[in-house]
Amino acid sequence: MSYRKLLLPLSETRCGVAALHLGLDLAQLWQAHLAALVMQVDARSVAPLAGEGLSGAMIEDMMEATERESVTRAGVLEQVFAEALAAHGLAEGLPGRAQASAALKIVTGRDEEVVPAMAMLADLTILPHPSDDEEATASECLHAVLFESGRPVLIAPPVAPASIGRRCCIAWNGTVESSAALAAMLPWLKRAEAVRVLHAGEYQRNGPVAEAVVPYLELHGVQADVGEFKPVNRDVGAGMLAAAAEFDADLLGMGAYSHSRLRQLILGGVTRHVLRKATVPVLMSR
Repeated sequence: MSYRKLLLPLSETRCGVAALHLGLDLAQLWQAHLAALVMQVDARSVAPLAGEGLSGAMIEDMMEATERESVTRAGVLEQVFAEALAAHGLAEGLPGRAQASAALKIVTGRDEEVVPAMAMLADLTILPHPSDDEEATASECLHAVLFESGRPVLIAPPVAPASIGRRCCIAWNGTVESSAALAAMLPWLKRAEAVRVLHAGEYQRNGPVAEAVVPYLELHGVQADVGEFKPVNRDVGAGMLAAAAEFDADLLGMGAYSHSRLRQLILGGVTRHVLRKATVPVLMSR
């Protein structure tokens, strides 16, 4: 089991550059292909503003300005991509067997519409940390991929990590989402030096308990132990991150949004806390 195709929407923000470097690290680790996307706004999307009292000339000016901004941003991202490739000793190229590769593609459309569709044919989509104030669209794209692609997402930390997958934690609460995360984590768990299944009474739902995960992993050749954690200040997400840090984990896997997004937004939730506060790569599935 391995990853062969990675998808990464490019961003020039601090977190976006960190995600790019992590993506290139993973391409080399898995001898995989990294498909990097530059998303361009369709200038015609401003046309509906004509109904808001703007003249045809004003709409045309806005379309031209949008086009210029898109071209300028694409140029910046092409340079960011080229510099990152050089830093990793890679040249841009098409996918090949048993070798790392990366290529850049310019796509017109909205991130939250285009990326989930392309993610359906990628083993893993890598997205920047959504807490970056500059990365306004990160959360919407993340949610769209999680809910619409059926594939796992790896959220990069704000700073590219020194290692990934050496010590892995998988959060388990007996839900369909945690089962999907466990399956997505298997390629990592097979390579890891140490694996821990994290669980908490406040986190558990109806379904198999954490101790049942260990013999399942043994069938895949993975040795794991079980670690129980407690909420920190009544926050399960904070307790989970603290337990992963205590284990010195450099990768955390978990199911996402076992409760509805609306409930998460109103009451808070494990997924929301981890998305905002994690400092290690987090693989999410649902």
